[in-house]
Amino acid sequence: MPCNTTSSTGCGELVSVGEPVLHRRADPIVGKYGVWMQDPEAAALYGPEMVWRIDTIGTEVRQLFGYEDMEQFSRGFPSKVLLLPEPVESTGATLYRGSLYYQRRRSRTILCYDLASESLAARRDLPHAGFHGQYPYSWGGYTDVDLGVDEKGLWAIYSTNKAKGNIVLSKLNPKTLEVMQSWETAIRKNSVANAFMICGRLYTVASYTSPNTTVNLAYNTASGQDKAVAVPFRNKYRYNSMIDYNPAQRKLFAWDNSHIVSYDVRLGTPQAN
Repeated sequence: MPCNTTSSTGCGELVSVGEPVLHRRADPIVGKYGVWMQDPEAAALYGPEMVWRIDTIGTEVRQLFGYEDMEQFSRGFPSKVLLLPEPVESTGATLYRGSLYYQRRRSRTILCYDLASESLAARRDLPHAGFHGQYPYSWGGYTDVDLGVDEKGLWAIYSTNKAKGNIVLSKLNPKTLEVMQSWETAIRKNSVANAFMICGRLYTVASYTSPNTTVNLAYNTASGQDKAVAVPFRNKYRYNSMIDYNPAQRKLFAWDNSHIVSYDVRLGTPQAN
């Protein structure tokens, strides 16, 4: 069997991030900041091709736009518009198993909104989490709580007074939103531009405006260790307000100065334990 340095299915370390692929431009007035998503484990009503988007400028952000597939998304006409029961805070929302997970505006409350029933399925305060500008990423934007999904499940990336601004990672129960396990890192949250989870590892991006920056730090929840890395990353449009990983597609989704883009990622061969 030939030696293979990369893996399409295993959970090795991040090796490279591809060039950004542009899917559409959002409206430059309301769409400078936002979040777009596809469900990596879609439920029956909305399949894995469905694309969802939230424009996050404004004080009462409650509209969730749905598109049948990437082609319709690129054309720009939603097939579904849902009005969320409570307003969204910033760009940290994510989709998982038929539900939208998001932070309620001006609070540390996490909400689970079931897309099929169009109703709240769960709500819970994220214990001690800073909110509304206490511990954002370096670009600001009230990005105190960032929710994400990887091969291991649903995560919250945030900080607390006890952690003194360092990133705290919590694995969440997707049904109850209960914290199952937490890790306190040595990474200052406001020193990095954004972060995402892949295979139980946290990765951070150094700059949100530099066109040629890096994925600069990695924290492994399995070992509790962090380390410096230097994986090239492109902010082609020079203002990246959201970066999330989709484990089903092995892509990063991002929102870069009204430009909605994705990046292919390559992972190395998993290390034997």
